[in-house]
Amino acid sequence: MSEDRNNPNLKSSITVTDMYKDWYLDYASYVILERAIPRYEDGLKPVQRRILHVLKEMHDGRFHKVANVIGQTMQYHPHGDAAINDALVSIGQKELLVETQGNWGDSRTGDKAAAARYIETRLSNFSNEVAFNKDITVLLDSYDGRKKEPEVLPMKFPILLYQGVEGIAVGLSTKILPHNFNEILKSMISYLRGKPFILYPDFKTGGYIDIDYYNQGERGGKVRVRSAIDIIDKSRLIIKNTPYGINTSSLIESIVKANDKGKIKIKSIEDNTSENVEIIINLIKGTSPDITIDALYAFTNCEVNISPNCCVIIDNSPQFISVNKLLKISTDYAMTIFRKELEYKLNSLLEKWHFQTLEIIFISNKIYRKMEKSTSWDSMIVTIKNSLEPFRKDLKKDITADDIGKLTELKIKKISKYDLDKAKKNISTIKEQIDFTKKNLNNLIDYAIDYYENLMNNYGKDRIRSSTIGKFDSISVRRVAIANKKLYVNKADGFIGFDLKTDDFISECSELDNIIVFLENGTYMITQIGPKKYIGNNIIYTAVWKKNDTHMIYNYIYKDSISAWSYVKRFSITSAIRDKVYTLTNNDDKSKAIYLTANP
Repeated sequence: MSEDRNNPNLKSSITVTDMYKDWYLDYASYVILERAIPRYEDGLKPVQRRILHVLKEMHDGRFHKVANVIGQTMQYHPHGDAAINDALVSIGQKELLVETQGNWGDSRTGDKAAAARYIETRLSNFSNEVAFNKDITVLLDSYDGRKKEPEVLPMKFPILLYQGVEGIAVGLSTKILPHNFNEILKSMISYLRGKPFILYPDFKTGGYIDIDYYNQGERGGKVRVRSAIDIIDKSRLIIKNTPYGINTSSLIESIVKANDKGKIKIKSIEDNTSENVEIIINLIKGTSPDITIDALYAFTNCEVNISPNCCVIIDNSPQFISVNKLLKISTDYAMTIFRKELEYKLNSLLEKWHFQTLEIIFISNKIYRKMEKSTSWDSMIVTIKNSLEPFRKDLKKDITADDIGKLTELKIKKISKYDLDKAKKNISTIKEQIDFTKKNLNNLIDYAIDYYENLMNNYGKDRIRSSTIGKFDSISVRRVAIANKKLYVNKADGFIGFDLKTDDFISECSELDNIIVFLENGTYMITQIGPKKYIGNNIIYTAVWKKNDTHMIYNYIYKDSISAWSYVKRFSITSAIRDKVYTLTNNDDKSKAIYLTANP
């Protein structure tokens, strides 16, 4: 509550509902911006950025215990050591930003990394080259104000597109799939040259991907991913990899469940995974290997659908974009980094050239000797400044008090052994560097293209595409489903199902099959089989029904209830709406069926 300014005796109140609205909005904003969703500039979540910042601070070329890295990172990250450990292990398994030593687990099998006190890490050469530059990095206070941390890293490569990311925030989520290192660089070069580019996911786990509905990684898209399954012989199959996001344990578990439910028939499974994924499936004698492969794709995690959702922080708010746009804005950001780095380097070289020139003038003209006649510091500064004044035409900027102060700090030893020729050569070298830097600034796109081509040559030789892109054939789950049920019918009472074991047996079927049922009143229905289902009294025919089956022909004779005439129909039923009642007569189900046959 707070006092009313006009009347201090009155109080204005804040309701609990208003307080919760404010608190929830603050909480949601915090989770989105500070935990779950990465920023587009460096492609990192806050915990990842803090880990890399700490590793840069600790970097001395040697490996560091992960436990020590976690402890140092906790000075910046307020959410505990478990979150830091998980994030660092995930970065390490991507094998780009950090180098690892020890057991870091295996994302293919689901094996966890060893304890933080047993494993070690350090920044990779790639990280040092593309992710850091303290001269142009904006620093902010850490959560407790004791440290300074980068707002974003000056990243010159779209890490987000290479590593991929998943994050769940309040009211939104992100899922960006990983892409191939070299393909990303080639796309960036194409964009810089004003040419079109295509960017598709690539998974380290390998396998096959269908990108027909990828939709550039935007919301609503879909990627189908399959394991590579080969036939060893007529009784054995081999699975050579797992789909993205699926480990060998969950893959095997899904196969066992499908077998237990009767959707596939296998004898046993052997997991021989070591350096490469190798899962052997032994088949029951007489089982078709080809049909089993289709069934594995239809009923197990050998095939999964992945729905991408590219959401990143842009201008301090979450935005849903495509991966193509993400690559473009990441490249644009990298171009600003290149410009800032070159401008900083140019200014540093100009400063260096300026002072080197002053130093030559100061020593070669023996201005330092005039300092001996000065009676005070102020008079000495004035003497030096006046002595340098005739040489201002040789300089490119004004002489400052700092410049004069540095000249007074030159040691006698350096002045007495000063090599003028060497100094002039240094000036010439600096001038060449200045000209080269200006040239790069004036041709920034060419400079960036050269940079990315060097990255490709230095770090992309072994990063070939792992996933094979192709178009998958649609698998009919009903076609590959095993007939593990029996269809029974009670014609008089109008029931069908696989639990009516005391009634008439029709045929074997699967749980996924559709059944066609004809009634005596001249109607029929397509429905899915169940344990026990009521259709209608006086069933005259029922069987398993296959969609688009033009070979099954029905011959039907019925007696019209009004005219008393009998009519004959010959037809096929290739499609129907499930559970809809269809009539075969003209009198609204009042006629009577006399004869029906179904012949393939």
